[in-house]
Amino acid sequence: MHREKLYVVLADDDQDDRMFFQKAFEHVRVKHELIMFKDGDGLMNYINTVDELPHVVFLDLNMPGKHGLECLSEIRANPSLRDLTVAIYSTSSSPEDVEDTFVAGANIYIKKPDDFVALKKIMADVLSVSWLYVTDGLNRENFIMSY
Repeated sequence: MHREKLYVVLADDDQDDRMFFQKAFEHVRVKHELIMFKDGDGLMNYINTVDELPHVVFLDLNMPGKHGLECLSEIRANPSLRDLTVAIYSTSSSPEDVEDTFVAGANIYIKKPDDFVALKKIMADVLSVSWLYVTDGLNRENFIMSY
């Protein structure tokens, strides 16, 4: 069903951030489907029951209920979800958050930009990467993406 387009999921509790993300995504020149959740519980319920996994999940860290690090840990602990590409998408740039998500198995850490142009650039970069090959050479130097 989703093979002819890029299938992307965003989990973020901030409605303004979700709308900003969606508007920027509309400018990405890739045929896509974007599904958004306002919390980690909704995300995990969805990906645990969907027939086809998304190509990439953008995951906010600080959400009420099940927060992003909990979701990431559950994803990596589940053999059927373990290879899912997870991009942490957070306002936090604390070294502790970056380290925790790196150790937990995120593919990339993106500090949410305030600038619309920067967000479009980040999306284009993240969506153009072949994550199958990036995870083999993942290190702390190429883990954080910011503009």
